[in-house]
Amino acid sequence: MNMTLAEFQIKAIADLMQAMKDDKKEIVLKSCTGSGKTIILTHFMDEYIKGVANTVFIWLTPGKGDLEEQSKAKMDKYIHGAQTKTLADIMTSGFEADDVCFINWETLNKKSNNALKEGERTNFLEHIEKALNGGIKFKIIVDESHEGDTIKGKEIIDYFKTDKIIRASATPKNYTDAVWIIIPETEVIAAGLIKKVLIINEGVKQGDVVDDQIGYLLTKALDKYRKLYSAFASMGTNINPLIVVQLPNKNDILLDGVEKWFAANHITYENGLLAVRLAEKHENIENIDEPDAKPMAIIIKQAIATGWDCPRAHILVKLRDHMSETFEIQTIGRIRRMPEAKHYDETLLDSCYLFTLDEKFTESVKLNLGKSALEAANLYLKEEHKTVKLVCEQASGVSFPRDQIKIMQAIKAYFAKHFNTDTRTVENKKRLEANGFIFSDKILKYIAAENEVLIAGDKEGFKGLNTTYVQENLNTHTHGREYHHQVGEIALRVGLEYAQLNAIFRRLFVKTLDKDGKTKDDKNKILLLDARNLYSFVLNNFDRLKEAVRNAASDILAQLQTGGNGLAIEQRTTRKDFVLPREFLFTYDATEKSQSGMDKNVYGGYLSSAAPRSASEKKFEKYCENAKTVEWIYKNGDKGSEFFSVVYEDNFGKVRVFFPDYVVCVSGNIWIIETKGGFDRYGNSEDIDKFSPKKYAVLKKYLQKNGLNGGFVREDKRSTELCICTGEYSEDINSAEWKLLGDVIK
Repeated sequence: MNMTLAEFQIKAIADLMQAMKDDKKEIVLKSCTGSGKTIILTHFMDEYIKGVANTVFIWLTPGKGDLEEQSKAKMDKYIHGAQTKTLADIMTSGFEADDVCFINWETLNKKSNNALKEGERTNFLEHIEKALNGGIKFKIIVDESHEGDTIKGKEIIDYFKTDKIIRASATPKNYTDAVWIIIPETEVIAAGLIKKVLIINEGVKQGDVVDDQIGYLLTKALDKYRKLYSAFASMGTNINPLIVVQLPNKNDILLDGVEKWFAANHITYENGLLAVRLAEKHENIENIDEPDAKPMAIIIKQAIATGWDCPRAHILVKLRDHMSETFEIQTIGRIRRMPEAKHYDETLLDSCYLFTLDEKFTESVKLNLGKSALEAANLYLKEEHKTVKLVCEQASGVSFPRDQIKIMQAIKAYFAKHFNTDTRTVENKKRLEANGFIFSDKILKYIAAENEVLIAGDKEGFKGLNTTYVQENLNTHTHGREYHHQVGEIALRVGLEYAQLNAIFRRLFVKTLDKDGKTKDDKNKILLLDARNLYSFVLNNFDRLKEAVRNAASDILAQLQTGGNGLAIEQRTTRKDFVLPREFLFTYDATEKSQSGMDKNVYGGYLSSAAPRSASEKKFEKYCENAKTVEWIYKNGDKGSEFFSVVYEDNFGKVRVFFPDYVVCVSGNIWIIETKGGFDRYGNSEDIDKFSPKKYAVLKKYLQKNGLNGGFVREDKRSTELCICTGEYSEDINSAEWKLLGDVIK
């Protein structure tokens, strides 16, 4: 693999590989716009082809925007040496093993297209037939599958006689008999690939009289553009944010008005600051997706090209006419990507912005994005709270060591612990043989009584049956695919890539020669195999190696959890002073009935309709507003260096940053409060955070260390009362550790 993949992307590739073994024909990959769906699928295809012979992938795209060309270009970019083809290439040379063919399926429907006509060249169907007769197995990927589900689309898929169809979409249809692989949007946000929140109509005041929607909305968009541009520049990041102006279809009057408004603000086609992408008009769109491209605004129509990527797009202005239009989730997706595939821990830059007077469009956005789409306003810290100061903990930047060196050391340690291997590599072969490892220069294939062949080395699959094995002479070409497939399968499941684990196996098991051809003395070695025999060693011992690598990965995580890597949690933590942010972007739900002010909040203008908020958070904020001893309350952010945080280790020993929900002043004393899901009417916990006990322990330690008060607050739904735990943490609401909040903070 030629690029660094996020953990959720590696997991998705592993899930796709597993789904290919499932009996079900259909596989659905649901992945939001901006999650790197094409990256996931191209790396998956590369892994699969390298491991399974005589495979050809057919990547079908809908007909708008040359998406098949874009997808092919991405695979050529991501996968070095990828064997990609277009329809024209297929018509010239047919299908060959390892091909990935990108086809706009709508071109196969057009009567003017020659691909399906009889003629001098072998036609398309005959190319398919020839490939099938030659042993080629077709696998289908339907990109943007919500647009390709037509009768004609199904007919085209049937041509290939495939046993696997992968349907990829942000909004797939409800396929019942399919393997579903769903990538949660929260994981994509956590990886920094898309913006945290969409802010609707920032600074648009209810009741504003708007005579000219163009001038009104574009003025606000341009003001936001300038703030974004300034923020990027101050960070030394050479990014020019982009305003996307979306017009209704077939409305040239609005187009003329937008062009005139931009011209009055010295933004024109002629000076290169304005671009347009319409069916009948293209200006300044070449390289517009580059981070520092000159255009600061682009005009598009509602039917935006599917798959159009421009990560620097930050602001959408949706103009309307008198007609109601269908909302397209793809449109919002265009402004949700992060320009450098990372968050900046600054709300201004980690958000995207929508300005529109189209109420139905706004409602559709909220319906589709839920808590990721809200109204917003800038609020300012009250003067009397500017002296509040706490000690904040942050991760020191020491990376989580699930890398090649650490995993290699962990595997070596696992072998030493469980198989008694040491640096005397000559003896290690005997010790491994005594533990069931097979050493042979041939590949052993296990066979059941019915002569059904299993994957090499898969002896476990036939437990309880009469089995024997046959031997195949090692062929590095044919068995090389099996080797890649097996090593890739192990690697993906421990968060590595094939190349990484392959390198580890070579370092551990293959002898290294010096310039004179003599074996080097290397303490990292477990075995001294010839390079060729690594294939047979891995294929013949696949199950044992898979178990060893997985357990070794678990071992290293357990060591980390107890500071076993030599770095205690304290050594991976940085401390600094924390003051309440002077300004913050307040998001709220304008549709809530109650919009009352919360006077005890440290920010002026804070409303009871603050969102997103859990039920426990809303109830706690309301309680504090009415509690006599509460002097002020601060709602903390959930990510970013500007917010208050405490460091802890998760169950895998990874350093994580915990952002407690609230800082509260009670009778002059600081309390730090985390709210969690409550207990239902029967006393069962509704807390979905599996790290709650760890977070509670680290919060309690922090409070003791800094002489502060605090705890966890949860609702007892049987009594409808909020309860607080400040002693030993308990999951039993009936425990004496849980007290009524009203008895503790009055």
